Amino acid sequence: MDRARDLRHMRGSRQERRIGGMLKMILYLHIAGGSAALLSMFIPLVARKGGKTHRRSGWVFVAGMSLVSVTALALSAARYLFDPRPEAKAFALFLFYIAILTGNAVSTGVRVLRTKDRTGAHTHPWDLGMTSLLTLTSIAMAVYGIATSSILFAAFSVIGLVSGVQGLYYWLRKPAGRMHWWFRHMSAMLGACIAATTAFLVVNAPQAGFSRASLLVWLTPAVAGTIATAIWTRYYRRRFASDSHPAKRGTSPSAAVADPCRLART
Repeated sequence: MDRARDLRHMRGSRQERRIGGMLKMILYLHIAGGSAALLSMFIPLVARKGGKTHRRSGWVFVAGMSLVSVTALALSAARYLFDPRPEAKAFALFLFYIAILTGNAVSTGVRVLRTKDRTGAHTHPWDLGMTSLLTLTSIAMAVYGIATSSILFAAFSVIGLVSGVQGLYYWLRKPAGRMHWWFRHMSAMLGACIAATTAFLVVNAPQAGFSRASLLVWLTPAVAGTIATAIWTRYYRRRFASDSHPAKRGTSPSAAVADPCRLART
């Protein structure tokens, strides 16, 4: 009897070690993806838009953030299933939501470039599915945040809900202008940059004397990034509006339409 119990214990211990090893590997991949994203993040922002440097560094960022999102889903599931502490399960749900929020931003930033010539509504299952999933999980996170009196959860649910609704509105309607894809790509990728910056600040918050649960740490990148996105969007709208009258700038109309990134140097 004792021997049978010992064998079950040994098998359980081996299984726990295997799960622990897998989770450690996933965590290493998560860190590697986040590091790649952080190191490459600023290059596309300052490189000539549409140029080789912009595209190559952008793909490094996309790959890094995609890896972060996928591994975050796995880590959140593992924490929810294997960690019995209530606070751990709550954090797992939040991490799951953040992974969807980040994944949607990266996906949108890439997909709009492949559909920039569309003239009507776009109903591809992947794009509508991602934005719908984000919208639904944002609503669920808002309900959970209110029910548990969690300001952080409730505040971040607003970010996801706005992003999800805007995404559905973008995909399901006709493009508002010929540069619709530019602004959607820019706002989505800047959203992914905000996510990468937030993760970096949260991980390193204790070194600066802040709690990792501090609202200041979690929300400052979102507020600053939203303001920066609004300023940048306004800047490019003015540039493209000026470019729509090429005769004033000594440029032929055909050249202006053929190369909309001509003026984008920052």
